[in-house]
Amino acid sequence: MTHAEENAALRAEVAMLREQVAVLLAENADLKARLGKDSHNSSKPPSSDGLKRRPPLTRSLRQKTQKKPGGQLGHRGETLHLVMTPDVVEEHRPSVCAACQTVLDATQAGACVEQRQVQDLPVTRLVVTEHRALRVRCPACQHETVGAFPAEALSRTQYGPALRGLAVYLVTQQFLPYERTCDALADLYGVALSAGTVAAWVQQSADVLGGFETNLKAALRQAPLLHSDETGVRLAGKTVWAHVTSTATLTHYAVHAKRGHLATDAIGILPGYQGVSVHDGWKAYQRYARARHALCNVHHLRELTGVAEGPAEGPAEGPAATQQVWASQLKALLCEMKTVADATRAAGLAHIAPALQTAMRSRYHTLLAAGLAANPPPERRPRQRGRSKQSAARNLLERLLVGEHQVLAFLDDLTIPFDNNQAERDVRMFKVQQKVSGGFRSQAGADAFARLRSYVSTLRKQGGKLLDALRSTFAGPLIYPALG
Repeated sequence: MTHAEENAALRAEVAMLREQVAVLLAENADLKARLGKDSHNSSKPPSSDGLKRRPPLTRSLRQKTQKKPGGQLGHRGETLHLVMTPDVVEEHRPSVCAACQTVLDATQAGACVEQRQVQDLPVTRLVVTEHRALRVRCPACQHETVGAFPAEALSRTQYGPALRGLAVYLVTQQFLPYERTCDALADLYGVALSAGTVAAWVQQSADVLGGFETNLKAALRQAPLLHSDETGVRLAGKTVWAHVTSTATLTHYAVHAKRGHLATDAIGILPGYQGVSVHDGWKAYQRYARARHALCNVHHLRELTGVAEGPAEGPAEGPAATQQVWASQLKALLCEMKTVADATRAAGLAHIAPALQTAMRSRYHTLLAAGLAANPPPERRPRQRGRSKQSAARNLLERLLVGEHQVLAFLDDLTIPFDNNQAERDVRMFKVQQKVSGGFRSQAGADAFARLRSYVSTLRKQGGKLLDALRSTFAGPLIYPALG
């Protein structure tokens, strides 16, 4: 081999190695970026953080105020007051004189100088009510008629609706597993229940609420604004999805094997919806074109935090290697926009001043342009096939630019919130249930839990009494929350 041929071979090998190094550097940067993501700088849920370090409080996305911790001035507060009619009165009179030790007459009247009350639980035990059917002879025709038992006394002996409602409450509101529910009721009331009995009560209560769920879906379809979200849960050892659609007063849950539009189509609330749909960037929600869409900006704040704090993506000598100052500035601008929207709403105004809104949008476009300049599209490699993978910062910038009308919808219409916190708070309850009780064993059990959670969450939002409501699913008449 001549020197020229050898040099040419070495140059080709060096070019190939450089290409491989570039690919490996990109993969390494991508892996580092993935490892550095948590709930404070990405859209990952807090439940995925595990036991690793928590971000310091100085990185909180909440707005800083000068308020001190604790109750604020004007807060009504809660305290324990004396009741006007106590259940039991105990009088404590002295038996001897404190001065001369003379025995005092027990019949002598005394004056009350001070009252103190102790509020405590009564002794807890089951109250057994025996129902007796009486036979009575008619004086006219001598026919004997037997009295009818009430609906709650279906067999020779059974537990009543109050205990059944309490068991369902512990499972669906406090998220206790069936076995621990049995333990709690045994400790509190001395009853010996099986997990199968409690599971049957849960299913029975859910079956009664079938009509309620139908009416709840119809009410949500007519709501002017809906929040939607989804999260993964475990069912029979597999990952399925809990979907929530909610407002400030209504909540609907459903568990489906799919995460995308197949699930939301089957649930039947979003198809045909014509109000404002608030959600995160999950593409399945964009399928419903008749609704006006508004994106959750807290997700954008987290992603901007990740871009501003995270390591550079791509070659160290590229423009993305420097600190992404535009990301911090854009995050501050979004928070400023929220403050302006909140202040305008609090002042009773219907719209933000046009000049102020135009100025903020102009700054928004300027920062997006700076970000796009700092994160150019990737260069294609020789013989590369398919699309080039863009950086997370570039993808975020393009979403904020193309979807501007959805990102800044809260500026155009003050009835639209800045974030999707309503749905995120509601769907988080399924994560709490999974942490406390684990996964579901069957689809029927998951569906029953979702329907009951829809009922108790809606009632809780409206200030309803959950124990009375769950008791009504066994004894009737069913307590309905307001669905208008």
